[in-house]
Amino acid sequence: MAVIGTGAQIGAILGVLVGSAAFLTWIERRLLGLWQDRYGPNRVGPFGVLQVVADMIKIFFKEDWIPPFADKFVFVLAPALAMFTGLMAFAVVPFAPGVGIIDMNIGLLFFLAMTSLGVYAVVFAAWASNNKYALLGGMRTAAQMVSYEVFMGLALLGVVMQAGSFNLRTIVEAQAGLWYVVPQFLGFVIFFIAGVAETHRMPFDLPEAEHELTAGFHTEYSGMKFGMFFVGEYVGVILVSAMTVVLFLGGWLGPWLPPLVWFVLKTSAVVVFFILLRASLPRPRYDQLMSFGWKVMLPLALLNVAVTGAMVLALGTS
Repeated sequence: MAVIGTGAQIGAILGVLVGSAAFLTWIERRLLGLWQDRYGPNRVGPFGVLQVVADMIKIFFKEDWIPPFADKFVFVLAPALAMFTGLMAFAVVPFAPGVGIIDMNIGLLFFLAMTSLGVYAVVFAAWASNNKYALLGGMRTAAQMVSYEVFMGLALLGVVMQAGSFNLRTIVEAQAGLWYVVPQFLGFVIFFIAGVAETHRMPFDLPEAEHELTAGFHTEYSGMKFGMFFVGEYVGVILVSAMTVVLFLGGWLGPWLPPLVWFVLKTSAVVVFFILLRASLPRPRYDQLMSFGWKVMLPLALLNVAVTGAMVLALGTS
């Protein structure tokens, strides 16, 4: 493990991530308005760009209420844990040569570990709220995230076999000749679908389905605690998008432009695709989501591992 970021660089990366997650709320609403043929935010500032500032002021000054029947310590811990795990996972993301926080030989495993811990935030929030709707949302989240983590990990085995390393910088450098989205297209699709389910974004936002569960696991949250869940969700979207770029789309690799610019452009394109899914796809039933995972995603992930293993073995012994 090598620390590659100075204190100032680490602070800048964290500041940009949190700011980008907040600003992404405006981008998403503008794009949804465009794609759904309606107005997005357009009153506060030019093109509604200051709507984010207005929302932040409202959330900061909104009453921070804790239900009297809640487990107060766990209730407060849950939203902090949601943001902490997302930001910690960014510690191993290689943004460009020499730009990052930590270079770990097991960086990919660290990413999977942090995303796995994220489920605790939602389960803690649901349990501590002592609310039936929140508890149902938490149970859905636990089943959904644990299930789709299995497929996410299996989808990445093909990349690890081809690169021969769990180090994310090594994986990016191994794609200099050909991005892994080509030989690992099935793994790419499985990873992205699992990533959408992990971040419980539309159309896989069943843990907080408002037509069934009011607001799901964060029904009892308000003020900055709700804001931390909200920002944590967008941090998760940026994280999955960045990891998709690192693992399958060549990371910072690209002609003419500086490496960091390529990384930002690719990540932004994947984030926009996240938003497009929300604008275009309906929400499935919960049983359909789970059946799709275990009956479709799991066999395909295992098939991808088997085929990749056979190809690597054949090419390695020829």
